[in-house]
Amino acid sequence: MNKSGAQPFSPDQTKAPILEALLDYRSRRMVSFDVPGHKQGRGNEELASFLGKQCLSVDVNSMKMLDTLIHPTGVILEAEKLAADAFGADSCFFMVNGTTSAVQAMILSCCSPGEKIIMPRNVHRSSINALILARAVPVYVNPSLDKDLGIPLAMSVKDVEMAIREHPDAKAVFVNNPTYYGVCPNLKEIVRIAHEARMRVLVDEAHGTHLYFQKELPVSAMEAGADMSAVSLHKTGGSLTQSSLLLLGPSMREDRGYVHQIINLTQTTSASYLLLSSLDITRRNLAIRGDTIYRRVIEFADYARNEINQIGGYDAFGSERCDGDAFFAFDSCKLPVHTIRMGLSGVEVYDILRDEYDIQIEFGDMLNCLAILSVGDRPVAIERLIAALSDIRFRYGGEPAKHLVNEYIPPVVVMTPAAAFYASSEQLPLDACEGRIASESVMCYPPGIPILAPGERVTPEVLSYIRFAREKGSKMTGTEDEAVEKLYVTNES
Repeated sequence: MNKSGAQPFSPDQTKAPILEALLDYRSRRMVSFDVPGHKQGRGNEELASFLGKQCLSVDVNSMKMLDTLIHPTGVILEAEKLAADAFGADSCFFMVNGTTSAVQAMILSCCSPGEKIIMPRNVHRSSINALILARAVPVYVNPSLDKDLGIPLAMSVKDVEMAIREHPDAKAVFVNNPTYYGVCPNLKEIVRIAHEARMRVLVDEAHGTHLYFQKELPVSAMEAGADMSAVSLHKTGGSLTQSSLLLLGPSMREDRGYVHQIINLTQTTSASYLLLSSLDITRRNLAIRGDTIYRRVIEFADYARNEINQIGGYDAFGSERCDGDAFFAFDSCKLPVHTIRMGLSGVEVYDILRDEYDIQIEFGDMLNCLAILSVGDRPVAIERLIAALSDIRFRYGGEPAKHLVNEYIPPVVVMTPAAAFYASSEQLPLDACEGRIASESVMCYPPGIPILAPGERVTPEVLSYIRFAREKGSKMTGTEDEAVEKLYVTNES
C-alpha cells in the first residue's frame, strides 16, 4: 500500500484491461436499454453484416464495469497507466478524436490568449487550428531546406536558440518528430535549451509511434525529456484510425488534472470502445513484440530503398542526408522517394500507382512521394511497389524536370491566426487576393501542411505554388469554397 492507502500500480504488459472488460461484458449477454440504438447490431442488420456482429457486440456505452473516458477510475485508467509505462511516459491519456485533439490539448493547456509559442511553420493544420482556439501567438521558425530534394527539414538548434533569445516570454516550443519525410531534429538539445529558458516542449509525434520500440530509430519525445507528446498509435502502430495517445512527462505531474480538463473541452463524451480497445490491444502487442516488429519494418524499408535506387531516375533518400543539424536523424521506417529526376512529380507518381497499379501510398507532392511502412507490411507488397515504380520509370519516365517550386514557402506573417480568422473578411477569387491577408488556410491534403495560413500575406509565390499544385493534381483543401478557387481575406491591409 502507498501513503494514500491505494494499491500501488504494478505494470503487467501482458494485460489488456479494456479488452478483458469487454469480453466479460459480452459473455454476460447483457440486455440493453441504453445507447447505442443498434443494440449489439440487432437493430441494423446491414451494418452488422458489413462490420460483423463481433464488432457491434462491443460497440457499447460507458457503464460502471467498462469505466468512462471523461473520468476514468477503472479499466480505462489501468489501460492508460500501462500505455504510459510502455511508452516511457509519466502518464497517458487515450484520445478518440484523433491526434488532432491531442495536439490541440497540448497547445491549449500551455498557452493562454495572447501568449507566445515557438514552432516550425511546416506544422500540420491541427497545430494552426489550435492557435486559433487558444488565441495564441506563434513565433514561427522557418525550417531549413534541402535544396536538392526541395523539402523542408526540421528546426535547427541555432534557430530555436535565436527564437528563444528574441522571445524569452514564450511559453513553449513545439516540435515535429519526425516530419512527414522522416526528418528528425536534435530533439534532446532542443529540450535542453527550452527547459533552461523555462519553456515547455510539446512534440507532434503523429508519425512517431515506432520510435518508442526500436533502439535503431531516432530518439522519442519521452526519451528526450519533452513535457508532452501527441502520438498517432493508429498510423504506424496498428490501432484503429482516429485512436491516439497524449503522453505526459514527469514535469507535467502537477498539471495532469488541468490537461485532462482541457481534453474534456473538446473530446467526445461518447467514447468509442472499439477505438479504446484497439489502443489497449495495440499497446500490448507493441510492448511485447515491438522491437522485433520494427526491426523487420526497417529491414523492409532499407531493402526497398536499395532496390528503388537501382532503377534509375529515383532517389529513395535516407540517413545519408543527415547533417547533424536540421536533418539530425532519419526515421528509416519512412520510404520517401524523390521523383522529379525522372520527369514526374510526386503527385503524378502517387496517382499512377493508385489508378494503374492499385497501390495506395501516403502522399505525393511536387517533387517527392512517400510510402509509409509499418506493422502490417509484407514482402510481397514491397516487391509489388518496387516493380510498379520500375514500370512507371520505363513507361512514363523522361528528362529530369526543373525544380519549379520548393515544398516550403517562407510565410509573410502579418497577424496572428486567431486575429485573422475572427476578423471581418470578404471572399475573393484567388488571383484577386494577391497582397491581402488570408483569414483561412490553403493546403494540399495529404499531407495537410498549410501553404497559406490565416494571418499571412497572399504573395505571388504562394499563388504560383497553388496553381502548380492544382495543375499536377494535388487535392486542395482548407477554404470554405469547396473548389478552392476563392479565398476569404481580411478587410484589413
